[in-house]
This record gives sequence, C-alpha cells and structure tokens, in this order.
Amino acid sequence: MNILPATPAWLSGFPELQCVSDSIWRETLNKTKLIQVSQGDVLFHDGDGCKAYVLVISGSVRVQKMDSEGREIVLYRVEEGQSCMLTTICLMGSRQYPAEGVAEIDTELAVIPYNLFEHALAGSCGFRKYVMSSVGGRICDLMQLVEDVAFGRMDARLSRLLIQRKRHSALDCTHQHLAHELGTAREVVSRLLKDFERKGWVQLSRGKVSLCDLPALLKISKLGE
Repeated sequence: MNILPATPAWLSGFPELQCVSDSIWRETLNKTKLIQVSQGDVLFHDGDGCKAYVLVISGSVRVQKMDSEGREIVLYRVEEGQSCMLTTICLMGSRQYPAEGVAEIDTELAVIPYNLFEHALAGSCGFRKYVMSSVGGRICDLMQLVEDVAFGRMDARLSRLLIQRKRHSALDCTHQHLAHELGTAREVVSRLLKDFERKGWVQLSRGKVSLCDLPALLKISKLGE
C-alpha cells in the first residue's frame, strides 16, 4: 500500500461531505490519509478487527461471505463515492469483521483512523448524518439480497445478474464467479446457463457468456418480483 498526501480534491466524489463545514469535520479531514490498494488486495478478513473508517474514492471493493464448505456470496460492492457499511457497524459496535473485503480493481481509499472517526461522529452533525444515511441505504440493499436468496427464483436472479453486469454483448466471467455472486453452487449456474443456451438466450464459451436475446432475459428476470 502507498500512502499519499491527503488533498481536499477527493471530496468532490462525496457531495454530502463536501457540504459539511464545521471545525471538527475540517480537523478530521486534514488528518485523513489517502491509500492506494491493488487489484486482488484483501482489505479485511473475516474475524479481523476494524481500525478505520473507509471511503472509496475510485475503484471497487467486493464484500463477500464464505461458509464452512467454501461457498461464497457477494454481499455488496463499495464503489466510487461510497463507504463500507460493515466497516461502519464494526467501528460503532467494536466488533470484528464478519466478512471479507477484496479490491476488485486498483482502488484509492480515504482512511479515517478510529479515534478521529469517533470524535467526528460525536461532534459533527453533518458527518454523522452522512454515516447514518449510508448505513441505512446499505441495509435496504442487503434486505433485498436476503429476499432474493430466500424467496427468489434462481433463473430470474441469474438473468438479472447477467443484465446488470453486461457492459457489451459478452461478459468475461466463469460459472464459478457467477455462482459466488449468487451464493449458490457452480453446478446450479452451469445447468441454468446450458438451459439458457439451448433456448438461444446466451452463447457460452470458455470464460465468457454472450447475451443473444436480451428481451427474453429481461422477461425471465422479472419472474418472482
């Protein structure tokens, strides 16, 4: 990790914080460090203690949970202009991380040490409102994930994921990667993708899924909503 000199420029990605002007927040801001992490770096492990509040300036951090059998599910991503909900909750509750955070690409972070975070949370109304609002939004996202996992049709969930992750006509991803995203077994994803391919909705090749019939995928993605 490379520690960079903090500058106010990074706040442009956080308009709510940019509007906070009280002295306690300004003092905290002056002591905030900018850190760069590389793709694949693990920011925290399941069971680690939490030592700082983190804001993502650029890049993406994947927060995931693994069960005793090695299966993974992606809980959420922390992307540009966002903070990590688990980090916030662990700091406020003096708890260990219950999941793992991994940099998906090269990522730049603003890091506020625990003592400064605690001081700002108690003394800066604007910062406190930002923190609580960020946590509230993430809890709603997680509740949707729980609902999808507990009650959602897997074919609909896979269709939604393919559509959400589509940047071009093809996705560079393995069946195992998609299984991690959905919190299911690779065999389940492979079976569904083969079924999609037979119906002409996708075309499969090594490490790639090409979307051939977007309207059909959109239709199946809405089942169970």
